[in-house]
Parts: sequence; structure tokens; C-alpha cells
Amino acid sequence: MNILAQTLQLAIRIAIVWSGGFIFAVSIRAALPEKLGFNITTQQSTLFVPFDRVGFWTCVLAALTVTGLVVIRAMIADLGLRP
Repeated sequence: MNILAQTLQLAIRIAIVWSGGFIFAVSIRAALPEKLGFNITTQQSTLFVPFDRVGFWTCVLAALTVTGLVVIRAMIADLGLRP
């Protein structure tokens, strides 16, 4: 497989991961109520963090992690190292 085909395959994989991650994140945000969450208490104040935002950012970070792993794997394959 030539380098252009590998690059296109990598771009499609990253796009699928990102679109899936955002669809999953939006569905989590829509499914969880805004009033449900947990409090982080400090000496000066209390911060309320709703579960829908935690789920959203977890999905976004998962998409970033998978994207990074796919890019690193492609870079390793470019160097000629195979598992």
C-alpha cells in the first residue's frame, strides 16, 4: 500500500473516531439531567459539576486519546517497525 492510501485510511479512521466520540458525547449530555452531579468543596466555595459535562468531556478526551494512538502507530509504521 502506498503512502497516499495509508494517509487517506488514517484520515478516515480519525474522522470516524471523532464523529463517533461527539455523537456519543452529545447523547450522554442529552440523556443525563443537568441537576444531577457532584460537589467539589474547598475552603472558600463549593463547585457543582454536573454528570452531563463530565460525560461529554470524557468522550472528547477518549477521542483525543484514540487519535493520538492512531497517529503514533502510523508514525511507528513509517519508521519500519512492525509488531
